[in-house]
Amino acid sequence: MSLPTRVQLIDVGPRDGLQNEKQPVPAAVKIQLVHRLQAAGLTEIEVTSYVSPKWVPQMADNHEVMAGMQRQAGVRYSVLTPNLKGFEAALLDQPDEIVVFGAASEAFSQKNINCSIAESIERFAPVVAAAKAAGVAVRGAMSCTVGCPYEGEIAPERVAYLAGLMKGIGVQRVDVADTIGVGTPRKVQAALEATLKHFGVDHISGHFHDTYGQALVNTMASLELGVWNFQSSVAGLGGCPYAKGATGNVATEDVVYLLHGMGIQTGIDLDALVDAGQFISEFLGRPSGSRVARALLAKRAG
Repeated sequence: MSLPTRVQLIDVGPRDGLQNEKQPVPAAVKIQLVHRLQAAGLTEIEVTSYVSPKWVPQMADNHEVMAGMQRQAGVRYSVLTPNLKGFEAALLDQPDEIVVFGAASEAFSQKNINCSIAESIERFAPVVAAAKAAGVAVRGAMSCTVGCPYEGEIAPERVAYLAGLMKGIGVQRVDVADTIGVGTPRKVQAALEATLKHFGVDHISGHFHDTYGQALVNTMASLELGVWNFQSSVAGLGGCPYAKGATGNVATEDVVYLLHGMGIQTGIDLDALVDAGQFISEFLGRPSGSRVARALLAKRAG
């Protein structure tokens, strides 16, 4: 079996990881987290979102965070934009990439953004067009690609349908997300294969939550198909407000440890990454969600 020799990781901790935290996280802390991640070797970071502060108050400081970052050459900074108003606000801060989103589940789409899958894509079409006109890259997040908290298991055909709609409006690459962490290797591979009908393997990333402890084996299953882009969250931050019981994203530290142990390059310094995770975990007042980080920190402590 020929696996990728290098993997590109997108850390979504500053945005996806922190957006649902109840306690306020100051902009200065978010900026420090971004700085620590890029210093550790992350070259893609999802920084913030431009949604209504009424719905996601944690991201109300988006302009302050983006303006306060010291950008590093070779790092791509992405932001989530839910609509044209959000995109216009984001454009002022010059992101390298915007993220639009859709679900492979009709029920989830209704619960999340109060419209059907097809309607959600129609809403994003002008956003994608505006981004491309402005020279900003576009990524599409596809949620609930293997399971939904309302519909249960999701058929691969639904994933292919969503991927086709994303491709149709000009999205350049997509994330195949197991939003509630119920996926197992074969189901994840089926979702990826459905997406491959519309996007090449270089334009697909895996995004796995670890609710049932399957995120790393699902990463392995993706590598077997040649997927070499993945999303993860430092310290395992994050969850999903519309998926009760869903735990955080797979920890970046755990994915890096797995990949390095297999001889797959990431360009990331694991020790520096652990320090970044410890920084935000200490601020939040709880242990890191990364098993690797906890083990390495215990080893350091002797």
